[in-house]
Amino acid sequence: MIAIIDYDAGNLFSAQKAFESLGAPVKVTRDPEDLRAAEKLVLPGVGAFGDCMEHLRATGLIPVIREETAAGKPLLGICVGLQILFESSEESPGAAGIGLLKGQVRKIDAGGLKVPHMGWNSLTFRKTPAGSIDLFAGLPEHPYVYFVHSYAAVPAEPGLVTAVTDYGGTVTAAFACGNILATQFHPEKSGDVGLKILRNFLEG
Repeated sequence: MIAIIDYDAGNLFSAQKAFESLGAPVKVTRDPEDLRAAEKLVLPGVGAFGDCMEHLRATGLIPVIREETAAGKPLLGICVGLQILFESSEESPGAAGIGLLKGQVRKIDAGGLKVPHMGWNSLTFRKTPAGSIDLFAGLPEHPYVYFVHSYAAVPAEPGLVTAVTDYGGTVTAAFACGNILATQFHPEKSGDVGLKILRNFLEG
């Protein structure tokens, strides 16, 4: 079972439908026991960093997320669900993230392009670290995926970045650190490419 973490801040049902279309048993939940019983976890997120963290703290699930990922359970963060895995964000000064990964989320320096970055853009792949699921296995070079964001993660370890996009400069699009994976773009809104990424997560 795939547990999609429900904390009133995510694109929950689009993610649920995408996984169900792949034949995966999925549960949208905020029950700690569901997270413990699940084979894999999905952490979506839409909105401001601080608001998402406030909602997530209110569920009491942060310790469970930390425990389960520390035990090796795969976790996929999507959009703001990627950002809150880090320590902090320029979007919400003073708001602490989950802190599973070292680094900060910063406003996109788009070189004069419109922010938020919204729409389809291509990916450039980087090497997936050993021991992590390769979300991009079997995809052609530079596939297009769907973004909606004004901020992007800057990991303390650049080697964790598995894909970037160009939007007035290089922007982190995905990363992997062991069993923790995340995409800044929305695979559930990215057509066949996005479904292949989700399938790779399911089967990895």
